[in-house]
Amino acid sequence: MLTQLAIRSMAKAIYTTKKTSHYGLAFDHYTHFTSPIRRYPDVMVHRLLAAYLNKQKSANENEYEEAATQSSAMEKRAADAERASIKYKQVEYLEENVGKLFMGIISGVTEWGMYVELNDNKCEGMVRLRDIADDFYVLDEKNYCIIGQRKKKVYQLGDEVKVKVKKVDLSRRQIDFALVQD
Repeated sequence: MLTQLAIRSMAKAIYTTKKTSHYGLAFDHYTHFTSPIRRYPDVMVHRLLAAYLNKQKSANENEYEEAATQSSAMEKRAADAERASIKYKQVEYLEENVGKLFMGIISGVTEWGMYVELNDNKCEGMVRLRDIADDFYVLDEKNYCIIGQRKKKVYQLGDEVKVKVKKVDLSRRQIDFALVQD
């Protein structure tokens, strides 16, 4: 849960030819690459390093900036497509499980509900605050939790809860859970 919070709080990396620092390492100049089979920006970095080690002239900054911008955009599109396809398959799977009970972990909280990730299959859906009947719940954004206004019951990130698959909508890729209170 802490890893997910840390990742969500970090800014998404972008590729650029502009001088940028690394926020965590506090380096004035920074580059990064992985295996060149993974992403085109890694190939670009490898090529630039090889050229500079061989004392070749500097690359055309405008061409590289254009390629970097394109790579950032395509990486975002690929990540969005991956998330959408995973969500689609989760919803498709849970279509056969409407009404069934599952144990899950609260993976996110918002002013309108809490996200729950099921333990058995990692499907994630929403329990809407308006659907929790025992109290009126509000978000405590600072403490990543929701709190009942009368009974002061608290649901926070990482809590295990029992939910029922209430509704799924394949066209919207939405999963709605109902909280099962004992």
